[in-house]
Amino acid sequence: MPNKLADQTSPYLLQHADNPVDWWPWSPEAFTDAERRGVPVLLSVGYASCHWCHVMAHESFEDADTAAYMNEHFVNIKVDREERPDVDAVYMDVTVALTGHGGWPMTVFLTPRAEPFFAGTYFPPNPRPGMGSFLQVMTAVTEAWQSRREEIEQSGADIARRLAQAAAGGPASGTAGSASAGDLTPELLDTAVAGLSARFDARHGGFGGAPKFPPSMVAEMLLRHAARTDDARSLEMVAVTCERMARGGIYDQLAGGFARYSVDATWTVPHFEKMLYDNAQLLRVYLHLWRATGSALARRVVQETATFLCTDLCTAQGGFASALDADAVPADAGTTGHARPQEGASYAWTPAGLCDVLGEDDGGWAAEVFGVTAEGTFEHGTSVLRLPADPTDPVGEQRLARVRSALAAARAARPQPARDDKVVAAWNGLAIAALAEAGALLDEPQWVRAAVRAAELLRDVHLVDGRMRRTSRDGRVGANAAVLEDYGDVAEGLLTLHQVNGDPQWLTIAEQLLEVVRAHFGAPDGGFYDTADDAETLLRRPRDDSDSATPSGQAAVAGALLTHAALTGSAEHRAAAERTLARFVPLLSRDARFAGWAGAVAEALLAGPAEVAVVNSPELERLARLGTAPGAVVVASGPLVAGRPVPGVYVCRDFVCGRPVHTADEVRRELGVKVAT
Repeated sequence: MPNKLADQTSPYLLQHADNPVDWWPWSPEAFTDAERRGVPVLLSVGYASCHWCHVMAHESFEDADTAAYMNEHFVNIKVDREERPDVDAVYMDVTVALTGHGGWPMTVFLTPRAEPFFAGTYFPPNPRPGMGSFLQVMTAVTEAWQSRREEIEQSGADIARRLAQAAAGGPASGTAGSASAGDLTPELLDTAVAGLSARFDARHGGFGGAPKFPPSMVAEMLLRHAARTDDARSLEMVAVTCERMARGGIYDQLAGGFARYSVDATWTVPHFEKMLYDNAQLLRVYLHLWRATGSALARRVVQETATFLCTDLCTAQGGFASALDADAVPADAGTTGHARPQEGASYAWTPAGLCDVLGEDDGGWAAEVFGVTAEGTFEHGTSVLRLPADPTDPVGEQRLARVRSALAAARAARPQPARDDKVVAAWNGLAIAALAEAGALLDEPQWVRAAVRAAELLRDVHLVDGRMRRTSRDGRVGANAAVLEDYGDVAEGLLTLHQVNGDPQWLTIAEQLLEVVRAHFGAPDGGFYDTADDAETLLRRPRDDSDSATPSGQAAVAGALLTHAALTGSAEHRAAAERTLARFVPLLSRDARFAGWAGAVAEALLAGPAEVAVVNSPELERLARLGTAPGAVVVASGPLVAGRPVPGVYVCRDFVCGRPVHTADEVRRELGVKVAT
């Protein structure tokens, strides 16, 4: 019989709806029930494409004896971190503070007042060296609760109080408040880039060692820095990183799209889930790298990743699904129906498997080209496809295309990873921006149409009474309020779409979203909280400046405010962007890896950004969009264009414009166009 998750919209929660665990969704009623029963709360946080979340679910939450113990001794709450990033942020802080590390699945034990007293991540079904089993942990918590409840409740209250006190000091620990927009200097960004250069892996690209994540936001910052300062080192770091990723196992060599991260430092073996937010951001990074260098590899990755988004992640309602799982049932698992999904099962190959599909000749050649060995690069003698080099002759190119097509078809016949098809507002905002801009630059109108459909879904489903909801599924909006990143990323996406197709509604809606941010998310120091002033009250009001897998809410909003100011001439929005960016001065000085998008927005601020109005000149309009000027806005209609009767391209800053230019050479010089057209 289904538990209380059966009517939820989250695919992750629905995965647990048939567990024998009597799960509750996050709700006041769950805590009321814990108070009534006099038991603690077991909070489990994860997400649908999380491999170890699936493992713990199979090992523990589907086990009848484990579930019976949980039901007797706890009120059990299951949270999708992607639906409730605020809940996740609060209790992840606790988990890291208590254990020294974080991750998912996250397991936190709470008092009925939601105050945490014990935390961990994955717990195995049987004891391991240095790690008790899940049942041992629960038994110890139960015994302590029954014998020392008052002491435990006091401990939970103390943890909650310290958490609130730390949050009151702000993520930058008091340093941000002393910074001002005047501290956002060229020298600051030079220092930030020098710090990145010192941490750069010159051989394999990226920053640091294993595991290695795609540095999307840092790459955008470096591309803009290279354009503003003509710094070859910044461009080199992006070019090397993007080439190594595109040739590694983290990139799907058959169907396009990037996996979440590489477990090694060489981009060889990925953690196989494919996330919308990674692919939306990387699509834009490779587009901008192509714009800066003309790289054929970068352009191919743009084409393939955009196709992946529109083919594999597009929902029936026009939005973009959140992710594809890392796991799938192995193709040779038989027909018993009891086979467990395995990580990477859809993507791994052996030399014999290649020959089965391609024949001996092409199969042997493909093994050589894709780095598939008898020893394997992954598990059980299997390999993840890589493409260390492209064929250098037309015959080789044709052969590669034929082989890729055949392997893609064979792989499509295997059992496929599950898809988390909820639509997250912020991540769809990132996809709208990427597809709209890529469609305009590469003359692919179907990508722009896909961006419009996603924008229409957000407008029609996610906007409720002037406020945004974070998620929807199958056209049904979720109950959870949007957080700061949703407003910032959606506004950025709509402002990009407005520039591309000239539709004024997207500018209007973006402005409305930014007004909600200014009215309900503002903080006393000039920045913003991650949740609105009328959102559910948690142990603390989340606020994090650091980028994670996506731009921080603060950085996303700063970028949208600056873009809006450039499009409309609003000094008020520009000042708000500057105040928000000032918070990042300490973080940019210390380690720009965690402030990449803020650095990218700061580069645009120092460059103007350029405000480009194109009057009655479609050819020059496309050329202007190819410019590398950091954060430039390019429009052929709207406030920037109004009152300019003379055809040509007007390049302005702060609505102070130079004379109109009329030739391609002049546009190239003014806006730093690098690629041939």
